[in-house]
Amino acid sequence: MAGNSDPLTPRAKLAVTAGKAVAAASRAAGRGSGSVIGGRVALKLDPDLLGRLAQNLDVTLVSATNGKTTTTRLIAEALRAAGPVVSNALGANMPAGITSALAGGSDARFGVIEVDEKYLAGVARDTDPKCIALLNLSRDQLDRAAETRMLAENWREGLAGSKAVIVANCDDPLVVWAASSSPNVIWVAAGQMWKDDAWSCPACGGVMQRPGDDWFCGECGFRRPTPSWALSGDHVLDPHGSAWPIHLQLPGRANKANAASSAAVAAVFGVPPQVALERMYQVQAVAGRYDVVQFQGRDLRLLLAKNPAGWLETFSLIDPPPTPVVLSVNARGADGTDTSWLWDVDYTRLTGHPLFVIGDRKLDLAVRLEVANQHFQVCEDLDQAVQQAPPGRIEVIANYTAFQDLRRRVGN
Repeated sequence: MAGNSDPLTPRAKLAVTAGKAVAAASRAAGRGSGSVIGGRVALKLDPDLLGRLAQNLDVTLVSATNGKTTTTRLIAEALRAAGPVVSNALGANMPAGITSALAGGSDARFGVIEVDEKYLAGVARDTDPKCIALLNLSRDQLDRAAETRMLAENWREGLAGSKAVIVANCDDPLVVWAASSSPNVIWVAAGQMWKDDAWSCPACGGVMQRPGDDWFCGECGFRRPTPSWALSGDHVLDPHGSAWPIHLQLPGRANKANAASSAAVAAVFGVPPQVALERMYQVQAVAGRYDVVQFQGRDLRLLLAKNPAGWLETFSLIDPPPTPVVLSVNARGADGTDTSWLWDVDYTRLTGHPLFVIGDRKLDLAVRLEVANQHFQVCEDLDQAVQQAPPGRIEVIANYTAFQDLRRRVGN
């Protein structure tokens, strides 16, 4: 499987070289990493390039609405115990960005690839993965993403009969339904805090029953499968019933769940849980997320939350009141331009925190906070918010492009 016994065709080599040149020019012009434009150019020159680059790798694909960038990073760290890894660690997760990442990893044995949910079936077809990790599906980018059941159906059809080992979260009914078309599934009990996209049965439309942590459809009998891996407090339970402690520098329950799924993936490649979890401790931040930075003499922790499920998880890990919280929301192309999702977030969880609202859509967010009876101040920018915030560390929660804006402002 691994090794470069099957070199790239001359055309593929030309495509890789041209893509790297364009990416370098883009970086030099200050337009970001250049990975997407470089990948687009390379794929124009050789439309089969993604498959060619993947053919000598043991590939793992990671897809979800929330947590895929972090989980990709955790799996990559774990698999480095077994050999060199190439990964799209910065989150460029559509075919162009993936192609660009793989083109930079000629010595790698493993490819660990984050894939945008809508592109999963196509990328799986091109890369012939050995393993696919499916974490969750929830509402996101309402103006451009299909509703969640359609995404699940897309996964289900695209993965039907796949030779890959599917590592899937058995606590998300949409993921279970999507994965159930595959002959080889490893179920992980990773939990599901946000349940508002899974009250009706994806198989028949019946009402989902949810006693405790279990779930089933009272009409067609579709039900939660029995997991072989599980997150249990601060431990991962493996298929033999052994409990392995999770020591992460990343905060929150959601990241423990990501670690549990990552340990199950690592085991597919022969990396034992203890080794995998020890490796994951190295990860301190992921593309700036969870970083604590100094700004205007204050400590700011940067937290990314892109959709209702992400905001819910993020609220659970911020420091308790009266820690000040800055909230920033944009609605640019990469965020989705529809901000109606703000009404799905339970902002009463922020009661007691002094709140400061910034971003392109600060007024949309202000209306939502007003309805939730929250006390807040609308500010012009991060500088003003930090100046007005009471003493102590500040939690800063932002959606995708707002987060990039903040990182640029604080020099992160």
